[in-house]
Amino acid sequence: MPLAMNRDVFITCAVTGSGGTQDRSPHVPRSPEQIADSAIKAAKAGAAVVHCHVRDPETGKPSRDLKLYREVTERIRASDTDVVLNLTAGMGGDIIFGDVENPFPTREGTDMVGATERMAHIAECLPETCTLDCGTMNFAEADYVMTNTPGMLTAMGGMMTKLGVKPEIEAFDTGHLWYAKQLVSDGVLDSPALVQLCMGVPWGAPDDLNTLMAMVNNVPDDWTFSAFGLGRNQMAYVAASVLAGGNVRVGLEDNLWLDKGVLAENYQLVERARTIIESMGAKIMGPQAVREKLGLTKRAPV
Repeated sequence: MPLAMNRDVFITCAVTGSGGTQDRSPHVPRSPEQIADSAIKAAKAGAAVVHCHVRDPETGKPSRDLKLYREVTERIRASDTDVVLNLTAGMGGDIIFGDVENPFPTREGTDMVGATERMAHIAECLPETCTLDCGTMNFAEADYVMTNTPGMLTAMGGMMTKLGVKPEIEAFDTGHLWYAKQLVSDGVLDSPALVQLCMGVPWGAPDDLNTLMAMVNNVPDDWTFSAFGLGRNQMAYVAASVLAGGNVRVGLEDNLWLDKGVLAENYQLVERARTIIESMGAKIMGPQAVREKLGLTKRAPV
C-alpha cells in the first residue's frame, strides 16, 4: 500500500516501564512522586499521553500495588498540566519456568494472577486508557513467557469496555493484531480500536521496516495506531511511524539514551521526538484533541 503520512500526530511517553532498568539510569523514576513528576514534565514537553507503570519506591522493582497506582493517578490529575493517562494492565501474566528438564515448579519472579486482580488498579483508578497485551510470547529471557490467553484477554477486554476505559492494544506480532480484530468482531472491544505496534521486543516482531509495514497493513483503516522501537532505534521509529500514517511513543521504558554516552530524561526524549515530527511538516496534537479523536472522557481528581 502507498504511504500516507500522518499530519496530526500525538506523542505517548512511556515513563518508567517494568523492566530491570532502575539501576541502569538515575533518571528512571521509582516513587509515585517521581513517576508523576516525570510524566508531567513529559506532558509539558509535548506528550499528549503518558503511559505509567509503578515501582517499589525503595528497590525500584516493578509493582502492582494499588496504593502506588492511586498516588500516581491523583498526582497527575491534580496537576495543572493536562495529559491523557494510560495505565498498564500488562502485569500479572509472567511465568518463569524452571530448567528445560524440570519446568515446574516455576522460579522466583513468576507473577501469574487472575483477570480481576490484573485489572484491580484499572477499576480503582479509572484511567482514560489502559494497555491490553494481545497475545502470549517468549519474552527476552530464556524461560520467561508473557502469558495472555484468549480467555484472559476476553475477560480483561470485557472489563475494560464495561468500565469505560479504552484499551490500547499492545501488538508485539502480527498474530496479536489478528486476535485483536477477533475481539472487536466478538463485541468484546469497541471499534474503532487503538493499537500500539511494539517493534524490536525479543522475541516478537523484529524492528525492520518490512515488518513494520506488515503490521501497519494489518491495522484496519478506521483504527488509530502508534508505534515504537527499542533502544537506539527509538527516534528512527518516530519518523517511520509518522511516515506510515501513525503516531509515536518514546520514553525511558523503551530507551535510556539521548545520545551515545548521554542518559536521557523522559522530557528530553519527547522534545527530540517533537522536533522530528514538526521537521517532517506534521503538527503535534494536544491531550484534548486526542480525547476527541479517541472518544475519551477526562476524569477529575478524587
